[in-house]
Amino acid sequence: MTTIAFDSPFDLTSLTAAINAAPFRPYRLGQLGIFEEQGIAQDTAKIEQLNGSLNLVSTAPRGGPGEVVLADKRRELTFAVPHIPAVAGLDADEMQGVRQFGAEATSDNVTAARDRLLAKMRAGLEMTIEAHRIGALKGQVLDKDGSVLLDLFSAFGVQQEVVGFGLTTASTVVKKKVSEAIRALESQLGDTPYMGLRVLCGSAFFDELSTHQNVEKFYLNTPAAIGLTGDPLQAIQFAGVTWERYRGVSGCTIGADDAYLIPMGVPGLFLTRYAPANYTETVNTLGLPMYAKADPRKFGKGFDIEAQTNPLNLCTRPSAIIKLTKA
Repeated sequence: MTTIAFDSPFDLTSLTAAINAAPFRPYRLGQLGIFEEQGIAQDTAKIEQLNGSLNLVSTAPRGGPGEVVLADKRRELTFAVPHIPAVAGLDADEMQGVRQFGAEATSDNVTAARDRLLAKMRAGLEMTIEAHRIGALKGQVLDKDGSVLLDLFSAFGVQQEVVGFGLTTASTVVKKKVSEAIRALESQLGDTPYMGLRVLCGSAFFDELSTHQNVEKFYLNTPAAIGLTGDPLQAIQFAGVTWERYRGVSGCTIGADDAYLIPMGVPGLFLTRYAPANYTETVNTLGLPMYAKADPRKFGKGFDIEAQTNPLNLCTRPSAIIKLTKA
């Protein structure tokens, strides 16, 4: 009988290429593309913080002395990159296609079984990355058990800015609350420009906002009114801001009564840094989003497979993300 060689589809290079090439099902923060992704060669990342601002420079006569520009005060912060492994097994029976006993297993059967398992493992890792990004947005990255992996407010020595919207009160002038939140955001950004504003809302916050009489009144008899009566997941535009309900799942969600105001287009505001896997083959290489590796089982009865990602997700100016509350 022909001996079947499984090595090639299950070596580190093949598995890592396969898990990174699998169809990507991005979650909302991944879709928005606000996290700048890059691979690094270490298991820690250093962030340099500049406590400076842009300033106008005075004119001077030609040949005259220029205005002295003081160097920004710098400090360097070091963050450990979380290591997130997932393990699974693939039995030899699962790699069989529809064939007669004794016939040779085709590489298509083996590859298809491998890719089905990798896709399932990747989905779990993707959800974890999204959960860490939501944590970075809110200021605290949490582990699956709810413990704090990274407190960005503590790390950067700042406090969270909170604006109450009073949405349960009919007389609240919501547009003024929006202006208050925007001013708080701009105060935290200083001279840093931004290109737009978006709010990710919990379900109750979004419902109260979109049905508030002083918001509905704005939409009446305008083409924008369709935003209040169409798809419940559709974003609405109000007071120069895009508002949308964030559809989360357990462990990866925004509080129902909360929302977060985000400045869009600010370089370096949100970062994702991928460290290399803890394999000998990946030492001193730039990290990839995901890795996978397999060990053959005794008597060739299948493989034990590990998939892993090593992502550090950061908001480098957490006080510039304004938390909004329904009350």
